[in-house]
Amino acid sequence: MKTLLTLLAGAKFGKVLLTSGTMLLSVITYSFIYGWRYAAGFVGLIFCHEMGHFVAARQRGLDVGAPTFIPFVGAWIQLKEQPMDVETEAYVAMAGPVVGTIAAMGCFYAADFLQSPLLRALAYAGFMLNLFNLIPLAPLDGGRITSIISPKTWWIGAPLIVVLFLWNHSPMLLLLALLSIPHLLSTFRQTGSVMSERYYDVSPSTRWSYATYYLLLAGFLGVMTYETHRAVGL
Repeated sequence: MKTLLTLLAGAKFGKVLLTSGTMLLSVITYSFIYGWRYAAGFVGLIFCHEMGHFVAARQRGLDVGAPTFIPFVGAWIQLKEQPMDVETEAYVAMAGPVVGTIAAMGCFYAADFLQSPLLRALAYAGFMLNLFNLIPLAPLDGGRITSIISPKTWWIGAPLIVVLFLWNHSPMLLLLALLSIPHLLSTFRQTGSVMSERYYDVSPSTRWSYATYYLLLAGFLGVMTYETHRAVGL
């Protein structure tokens, strides 16, 4: 029993070490470009976003790993078991942008109170980060949320990624576009499968509720991103 407890404690310590270590690596990497204060704040905002997913997954009884960070890519939590229905998937996906938006709002109000350009810049980054994640394209959060409406909504997000890549030429956008291809192709195979019909079997009121939450959050983040963009003077 003592050996088992030691192993369990070691596993938990390993998870904490993985999260804290990859967070520190991200802070150090971003520091070379943006300075350590902004880097620490930015990574903290990503952490809040991922913890939203983590807590929501735990609430739904899913086995989930601690967040792992990769510089210039972001972070993710490892779902060791997949949701059994689309509503659970949408719930876990929605929690990240919701908590991330709350964290960004904290920076926004603190920036006004303290007259801090740094916090104002972090607020903009937080709003922009969560708005980007709401693009309706899997594997982004927006794609996982809008799948409760219909996976075919991902075809709305696909041209947005193409436009953003042509505008920004970011390798991350190219990677995201490549990762989205299997999800887009899967939309042609959704019908006729008993498993997929069960997975996507939710009431119309549930679909409308999530659609409303999604649109309200995306609209709010769009407004706040625009306002903070003006305030920062970018």
